[in-house]
Amino acid sequence: LLFSTSHPRTESEWENSFALKMFLFQFVNLNSSTFYIAFFLGRFAGRPGKYNKLFNRWRLEECHPSGCLIDLCLQMGVIMFFKQIWNNFMELGYPLLQNWWSRRKMRKGGGGGQNMESKTQLPQWDKDWNLQPMNAHGLVDEYLEMVLQFGFTTIFVAAFPLAPLLALLNNIIEIRLDAYKFVTQWRRPMPARATDIGIWHGILEGIGVLAVITNAFVIAITSDYIPRFVYAFKYGPCVDKGHHHRDECLRGYMNSSLSVFDMSELKNSSQPRYCRYRDYRAPPWSAVPYEFTLQFWHVLAARLAFIIVFEHLVFGIKSFIAYLIPDMPKDLCDRMRREKYLMQEMMYEAELEHLQKERKKNGRRYHHEWP
Repeated sequence: LLFSTSHPRTESEWENSFALKMFLFQFVNLNSSTFYIAFFLGRFAGRPGKYNKLFNRWRLEECHPSGCLIDLCLQMGVIMFFKQIWNNFMELGYPLLQNWWSRRKMRKGGGGGQNMESKTQLPQWDKDWNLQPMNAHGLVDEYLEMVLQFGFTTIFVAAFPLAPLLALLNNIIEIRLDAYKFVTQWRRPMPARATDIGIWHGILEGIGVLAVITNAFVIAITSDYIPRFVYAFKYGPCVDKGHHHRDECLRGYMNSSLSVFDMSELKNSSQPRYCRYRDYRAPPWSAVPYEFTLQFWHVLAARLAFIIVFEHLVFGIKSFIAYLIPDMPKDLCDRMRREKYLMQEMMYEAELEHLQKERKKNGRRYHHEWP
């Protein structure tokens, strides 16, 4: 009994459950690498002389010396570009190949001349029957493609600003490809009524919230915006000055973001005495060597503060815009209320007319009759 109650009771519930599972599977499959590069790559690699190793043998990979933002941008560009090409091929090229193969089998089975003669005499519905049927899930694949593209466009837009432009160009092309596919390669789908887009509205809302949080973390953690900001206003040459020029205030930032390691601590080391690496750690000659400096904690606090302020600001603007632009226009609400009022008035008049006819027919009054 418990197992049977877990199944969806209606077809709409089954479609919503299927769409949600398909979306989660595709979303994790496509975005796992980008989330790894943005938030995990190089975060747990350790430092020179104390690298973290997998199974005490292999070092964990690190980002490019310029930062993880470049790696994330390249990964986003490659995934989005090649995925759009593959989706367009599967939507149009695959039905074209299937229809060509089915026509080829028909020519082989029925003979060339007879088939060409009968092809001109076939009615249109017979020709449509030889096309590819629409998949059993209806428009779930179309919705899924658009929702995944919306996620790619918004979640890491701070790292790959060209994503909206690529999505726009892809949609312009895909509009014509879908029109050609539905008209010439697929059978006519069966129409079905729907009150709304179902669970896809909730999925889009969730992607919007996730996009705000993810972009806040990308700007604060993955990029160098916050370390540069902290250095310019706390450690740079413009701290004691009244003016803040960007190039002048960032002078010496690279040297400040590099820590010192003593190569003599390594066994059999024949390299120079000191080397530099990206981190905020104390030098080896300090009282607490290789511990995090005060600048590291200032940068960490600034990152957390930026994430909180950025999220609340964006969500506040979103809520304000949603309040200014209602889901249903005011004139439409007034028309719906007027239509409802007229319908109730017609029902009251019809009921009154029915009661008057009953009184004339039976010759008696009803206690609930209107005067």
